[in-house]
Amino acid sequence: MKRFNVTGVCVPSKDYMVDISEKLEKIMNLINDGSYFTINRARQYGKTTTLSQIQKTLPAEYICIRISFQGVGDKSFESEEAFCKMFLGLIHDSLEFAPVEDEYREKWADYGVTDFNMLKRHISKMCKSKKVVLLIDEIDKMSHNRIFLHFIGIVKHI
Repeated sequence: MKRFNVTGVCVPSKDYMVDISEKLEKIMNLINDGSYFTINRARQYGKTTTLSQIQKTLPAEYICIRISFQGVGDKSFESEEAFCKMFLGLIHDSLEFAPVEDEYREKWADYGVTDFNMLKRHISKMCKSKKVVLLIDEIDKMSHNRIFLHFIGIVKHI
């Protein structure tokens, strides 16, 4: 028996939910084109559920890195160095159960990266020979944070 879920990620086989297959198809086209996109809606609109479905829909040739800024403290956004350490740690942890080599996962945890120029080079190197999709959830509390906005600026140019 299905239920109305308003507390977290919806599972199509368990929860009533809107059919998002057309939306997922459009998103996959963006991903295949190498485009950046955002999902910006009000609370309880299905953003996290959509990210979950994207992750499940991605073909095997993609490495999906799915992170969330939920629960990340303000200290991680006080400097570029603190942000880089937090961000690379989240990626490293996200890849713990992903179908990637341990060596690749460990290379993400380069804590010698201390500024955004180094982070940009590191991300470029890590994505050079792999198709990587980065999904970031719960970023709304950082939308006016100077460090985060600077980070978004560098990501757009990788």
